[in-house]
Amino acid sequence: MSKNFNIDSDNDYNHWFDSPYYHILYENRDYKEAKKFIKKILKYLKLDKGSKILDAACGRGRHSIEIEKLGYKVLGIDLSKNSIKKAKKNENENLNFIIHDISIPLKSKFDAVFNLFTSFGYHNKKKDLDVLHAMEKNLKTGGIGIIDFFNINKIKKDLIENEIIIKKNIKFNIKRKVNQDYVNKSISFKDKKKQYNFNEKVNALSLDNFKNYLNNTNLRIQEVFGDYHLNPFDSDKSTRLIIILKKKSQSNK
Repeated sequence: MSKNFNIDSDNDYNHWFDSPYYHILYENRDYKEAKKFIKKILKYLKLDKGSKILDAACGRGRHSIEIEKLGYKVLGIDLSKNSIKKAKKNENENLNFIIHDISIPLKSKFDAVFNLFTSFGYHNKKKDLDVLHAMEKNLKTGGIGIIDFFNINKIKKDLIENEIIIKKNIKFNIKRKVNQDYVNKSISFKDKKKQYNFNEKVNALSLDNFKNYLNNTNLRIQEVFGDYHLNPFDSDKSTRLIIILKKKSQSNK
């Protein structure tokens, strides 16, 4: 028996990210790096302690947890039921998690909205704009938004087309392709005599693409960094594209 999942439509989006296999494959994600980045970015932003921060597409909450530890009130949202269930084990008075689509605005306003670790661009371009409009609506005037995306030029340059990763006796076969529109990752493996095939596709967005998106919003770029150490962005060499945004008042749009 073979199961195929494609993350190109709204209905299929959450199969891979909600799957236990997603967390098996990525179990060794660098929590220390996440902790250092959160500490560094919050020091840069100089938000008042007690500020309300939305972690949009929070996963299991590794960034949310570190943000709250530094004295902020945090709400993490994600579509993955399994991830939110796991994240909720860390809830406290200032840290909460709910299942919610990041493209749909909440009723609350926040001092900052974070979208971290390439949690953007998994649908069509209209959906990308919906996510940005939701970020805008979720922010107070003068609020700060952060989008942490990959650097598409670096991805194209260093692409590993075929890779095998073995985790918990499961052999994950990974194939990657890049064109002018998408970065596509196919993940196939067999477990308990069942064949699984997942397809993950992310829009191949450059800084110029983001600038074009943002022209349709009331969000303005304040700074662009190229890695988790907050070094300047280099379109050829940087590993990340970290965009710092500010919500302007309507009169300044």
